[in-house]
Amino acid sequence: MSFLVQRDAAEIREQWLGWALSTLPADRPAAEAAISGLYDLVGLAPPRFHWVSSPLAALLTVPPGVRPRDADRPVSERPLPYRLRWSANRLHRELDSRIRPAQQPFDQVIRYQVRGPLARSVTSSLHPPLRAAHETPFNPATSWYTTQCVSWIAHYDALHRLAGVRFTPEQDRHLGLWAAAARSCGWWWPWEGVCVVSERPVTLHTEMADDTGVVRLHHPEAPAISYGDGWDLYSWHGTQVPDWVIKDPAAQRITDEPNVEVRRCAIERIGWDAYIEQAGLHLVATAPDPGNPGSELRLYDMRKETKVLLAVNGSVERDGRRRRYGLTVPGFLTDPLAAAGWTYGLSAEQYSRLLRRT
Repeated sequence: MSFLVQRDAAEIREQWLGWALSTLPADRPAAEAAISGLYDLVGLAPPRFHWVSSPLAALLTVPPGVRPRDADRPVSERPLPYRLRWSANRLHRELDSRIRPAQQPFDQVIRYQVRGPLARSVTSSLHPPLRAAHETPFNPATSWYTTQCVSWIAHYDALHRLAGVRFTPEQDRHLGLWAAAARSCGWWWPWEGVCVVSERPVTLHTEMADDTGVVRLHHPEAPAISYGDGWDLYSWHGTQVPDWVIKDPAAQRITDEPNVEVRRCAIERIGWDAYIEQAGLHLVATAPDPGNPGSELRLYDMRKETKVLLAVNGSVERDGRRRRYGLTVPGFLTDPLAAAGWTYGLSAEQYSRLLRRT
């Protein structure tokens, strides 16, 4: 597969990612026309539209004409989302059948460079607000929201543009309706007779998560994503955190926090050196790191039953630096080499023979 095809696939991915993560106001006429067209494909008249400012507002809203007890049903159990998902899945099968053997290598490249990274970016950037808005835990990746994800739409768009896969006029129209909806608004929730549609976020901050084009929510000083009604979420390198982690990551709050991932993020926010000083952690012992020549292992008392091993990452970060990080280890360990070995399932002697840790 030529470099030009891979380059063009990456450009298509970035184009769709831009639409997925857009903070522009929704194009309401375009969104309503596209959603009405999708209603028509399952035999329903165009709905009334009830616009809200955020996913939270959408899930707290009982739209006009919907009985409150029906509104309490999970989205995945409502009949209309199921019918629309079934219609989209049938379209997937039809479009896949249009791929000829000579076009299959393009399909594999597009799945790797377009569909996969877009799906992971949506999961990391747009699913956290959905999870936060729902009162009960759920997985957006296995629900109605998967059907709205731009990843599958971009996949078939790229197949048409890069591999020359031809669809029938009806298939083009069906795919075009899903594409227009994805480009025009935020998440939407269909009912018979009425459709609730969310505006896009007004701010959304991401960072590159890896070298495949995947992004994740992150902002070191402010909400990573916020909506017009003031609802927002904070995120540290893709991990959703309480606002205090970003605004006031004090040592005592970190000590009192029961969630280990939140503690880790808060410590990284202020830096391990600053945290150790603020928390008054006692240095137990130090040792050169044989798995990372030139770096030092430092073992500190943290809590009664635990210690923290401070080490330097063996590989270089995207910004060219080596990140210092801490790992909690059992409190009975007193030797930094034994503590480092414990994190790998090795003894102190086995760890001391490592050439380089990555």
